[in-house]
Amino acid sequence: MYFGVLSVVFCFNSIVPKFVILFVLTFSPYLLRAQKAIDRRRQIDTTGKRDLIDVGKSVLNIHPSKIDSQSHKAAYFSFLPISYSVPGGGTALFTATNFAFYTGDRNSTYLSTVTFTPYLNFSKRFGLPLRSNIWTNNNEWVIQGDTRFLVYPQNTWGLGGQQPEFNKFVVNHQYIRFYQSALKRVTPYFYVGAGYNLDYYLDIETDNPNALQRFTGYPYGTSSDMNSFSSGITLNALYDTRNNDLNPMPGSYINVVYRMNFRALGSDANWRSLFLDMRKYVSLTGGTEKNVLAFWTYYWKTFGNGIPYLSLPSIGWDPYQHSGRGIQQNRYRGNALVYFETEYRRDILSNGLLGMVVFANVNSVSQPVTGNFAYWHPAGGAGLRVKFNKKSDTNITIDYGFSEGYRAVILGLGEAF
Repeated sequence: MYFGVLSVVFCFNSIVPKFVILFVLTFSPYLLRAQKAIDRRRQIDTTGKRDLIDVGKSVLNIHPSKIDSQSHKAAYFSFLPISYSVPGGGTALFTATNFAFYTGDRNSTYLSTVTFTPYLNFSKRFGLPLRSNIWTNNNEWVIQGDTRFLVYPQNTWGLGGQQPEFNKFVVNHQYIRFYQSALKRVTPYFYVGAGYNLDYYLDIETDNPNALQRFTGYPYGTSSDMNSFSSGITLNALYDTRNNDLNPMPGSYINVVYRMNFRALGSDANWRSLFLDMRKYVSLTGGTEKNVLAFWTYYWKTFGNGIPYLSLPSIGWDPYQHSGRGIQQNRYRGNALVYFETEYRRDILSNGLLGMVVFANVNSVSQPVTGNFAYWHPAGGAGLRVKFNKKSDTNITIDYGFSEGYRAVILGLGEAF
């Protein structure tokens, strides 16, 4: 596996920055160790643990069911109703709902998840995002899906890493996303496959006709009242030893997605993109209490002409939309983006009901003319964790993130990465 990872790295040597290659070389030797360690921690250990469901049962004096909780057909729900402000004004009512389940023997099958996060406000802004990550019995296949319909106002600042705050500009549009991929296991923890990605931006509009194009200086997908359509196939490679993407156990994760958009498939232009995502989770103690150091980096690059402005790499628009805590979504955009984050996770209570995190991240986007990563933008913060469902190890996350000129509270279900 170590030499397999190295071969992938050197294939992309001409387009991946040297510091990303260094990260892979640094953490690749740990992959084989992670493979051995995970066999001892296949199941989520709930011994002595407590969650909000237990608290509710105690308050309401509800006795536990005698149904076999270890049945592979067991399913676990978590939900979180909240409200938050949206770009352009107004407050959205937001509900995060997570459905976690096993499709087979939990001793040899990862936890599958389906997450639905609809939001609605009273200014005709709403979204219907649905994500799924399905592991078939014995992890023979992993089926990944990301479907969204959004009426989505968002701020933009133009291209590059030096745009001033006063350049902020609201863009309204509708967005349809349909991503599906299927990957087959070829060796333990390593998968390859293919997929189809569709991005459709409708009714892109601003307060002034053609104002967005004049503002950004970017000619593709920026004219008022226009649509942009991208349709392409993906080649996917995945290495995953984490067991649970809601709350990863110590292990490793490498995901490579190479996307090719073709006019023959209906795309407005022929263009390509590469997304390389790497994560490492290190346990600092051997006990049952969480004491983990987590690392995350990704590199996102586009190639070709005619790439729609809203499809260019942008902070907070990674596939899970979790990067850049403490930085406004969409604040930095370019033809390429590189990102690093480190987080320390620890239980406050030994029963796992309460926990805490401290995190720091930094990102840079390529400059429009030179393509260099000239400006780096740090952010940091801390947060609390409340265990909603111990059987799926799902936390309610409450984070406070900050960067220069910006502060935010971020609520959600499941860890950021």
